[in-house]
Amino acid sequence: MLTLAEVRLRRGPQVLIDAATCSIFRGEKVGIVGRNGCGKSTLLALIRGELAPDAGEYRAPPGLAIAAVAQELPETDAALVDYIRGGDLELAALEAQIQAAHAVIGSEPAGGASVGGSTAALSDGARLAMLHADYDHLGGYAARSRAAQLAAGLGFAPDDLERPVRRFSGGLQMRANLARALMRRSDILLLDEPTNHLDLDAVLWLESWLQSYPGTLLLVSHDREFLDGVVGRILHIEAGRLRSYAGNYSAFETQRAAEAERTQAMLASQQRERARVESFVSRFRAQASKARQVQSRLKWLARLPEMAALHLEEGFEWEFAVPAKLPRPLLTLEHVAAGYGDRQVLREVSLGVSPGDRIGILGRNGAGKSTLMRVLAGQLAPLAGSLEAAPDVATGFFAQLELEHLDAEGTALGELERRGGPDQAGWTEQARRTHLGRFGFRDDRVFEPTRQFSGGERARLALAILVARKPNLLLLDEPTNHLDLDMRHALLVALQDFAGAVVVVSHDRALLRGACDRFLLVAGGAVTPFDGDLEDYAAWLSRGAGAQQAQEQDAGGSDDPGASPAPSRREQRRLEAEARNRLTPLRAEQRQLETRLERLIAERKDIEARLADPATYAAASGEEQRRLSARHGELAREIASLEERWLEVAATLEAAGQ
Repeated sequence: MLTLAEVRLRRGPQVLIDAATCSIFRGEKVGIVGRNGCGKSTLLALIRGELAPDAGEYRAPPGLAIAAVAQELPETDAALVDYIRGGDLELAALEAQIQAAHAVIGSEPAGGASVGGSTAALSDGARLAMLHADYDHLGGYAARSRAAQLAAGLGFAPDDLERPVRRFSGGLQMRANLARALMRRSDILLLDEPTNHLDLDAVLWLESWLQSYPGTLLLVSHDREFLDGVVGRILHIEAGRLRSYAGNYSAFETQRAAEAERTQAMLASQQRERARVESFVSRFRAQASKARQVQSRLKWLARLPEMAALHLEEGFEWEFAVPAKLPRPLLTLEHVAAGYGDRQVLREVSLGVSPGDRIGILGRNGAGKSTLMRVLAGQLAPLAGSLEAAPDVATGFFAQLELEHLDAEGTALGELERRGGPDQAGWTEQARRTHLGRFGFRDDRVFEPTRQFSGGERARLALAILVARKPNLLLLDEPTNHLDLDMRHALLVALQDFAGAVVVVSHDRALLRGACDRFLLVAGGAVTPFDGDLEDYAAWLSRGAGAQQAQEQDAGGSDDPGASPAPSRREQRRLEAEARNRLTPLRAEQRQLETRLERLIAERKDIEARLADPATYAAASGEEQRRLSARHGELAREIASLEERWLEVAATLEAAGQ
């Protein structure tokens, strides 16, 4: 389907990719990996048709439908569900044609049409009927429900569907852009770091959605478990070279390590042979009797190809400094309530955090994970209860909006000095440059303004500043956003060796799995231990327990501070049984909706048949034609509304195993 032949791509004077040759076939799911700034996004821009190769040739079949996530925040007052629905471009075009056809029919004179006029009306009516048939074939009447499904999967609440997109936060607007891209019917789907603005629940849903996507997928991601679950081939960009590896990311790592080992062994063997021959030449160059042999070996040396070691980019090596003091406990929360103004998000939170703790926070979007982190960081005062912090606690808080705290005009060196904390007050400039070098900022890069940095570079700088503060309590709220795979691995290793306490909110399962030894679940306004691992959490979500908790919270059913949000499997089974008993009215509503939908769909088909029948335009008045068209539109809207409600009811019943 897609072919690159000796392609070169530049960014300004810098060559990002050179002599790239590969083919991507229909239906393949391909992961594109490499360091930040290596050219991954530039490669996607080539495929989108936004730029041409600087050398070589890129070929793609004509007429491909390519879907990609818009990077600009949408400046629109459209409701969320309508904005997502608008991603289906074929459907939008067809709706415009139907509106135009209705306008033409509506403008016909009420009576006394000439033969020519009757023929025109007949032609317009037949065309309208064909358009409605095409609309039905494309699933137009279910498009709103499909958009609502995408919104729910990406973490939007049912009440969000009618909210204007402009009123959401930047992160949620990017989720809306992702949902709009998924809504489009596409041959190729291009996703550039789609998990950056998602929580773990939405990442798990997106992974499942992409597994069943029928088209060709090109995925740029630094989430190894997400890549492992989705792709079947890896394109790796390193030192300007693009190479293809079969299998998922784990298979790529295995192949890459074996390739490096083989190359190193071959290089050592060649160097030994070269040394042996050069020794022979130096010993016998002056002997006439050995002249022929010496010349033969010199020719062999001249023809011997130069073998370079496999290029392995320098990794990041750093660690958290040993904290000056490690009081026990660092923090103690007793019966804490937290929220904003009169709205309580969390209730009756009791928790102790001590050195050596490794805690991962789980929960759906909006459940209160970031609120809990702000309370632990001291940025949000409890509404009730008590929070006791040890006198020597030194908190390092990496918030989701941490990058926005950087001065766009400040340099990496200046930002480290400004925000690095009192522990580096005695550092020399060289000490600061050495520290920044461990995070990839070397030479003159430390003097560049941060506005010139990529998102990944700003994230590395924010992490370097955090490390310089020498905390004994680390609070990390989505710390891996924008970090590449090497930096994520370095962070994981550093966390494993850290002497203090770590509390993490992250959608990166590799980080959670490697850094945390216990989990807390935030749901229904409570914070409780989660009895299980990440696989148990994914299974809990798939069984609908998470949806049940959301329903209880939205309905106010979890206001009881003692209510348990399914902290154990036994408690989960009890809640599911209670949920089934509460769903009897929904099952009755579902049957009523199905009966009404059958009646309305039958009426719609009858009207479509009449609109397609030439006799309608020969016998019926213009007023009757307009009435039929208007009724058809009313039916379409009513059916769409009923289908949406049926989908909501069905999803709730399915979540409860009904």
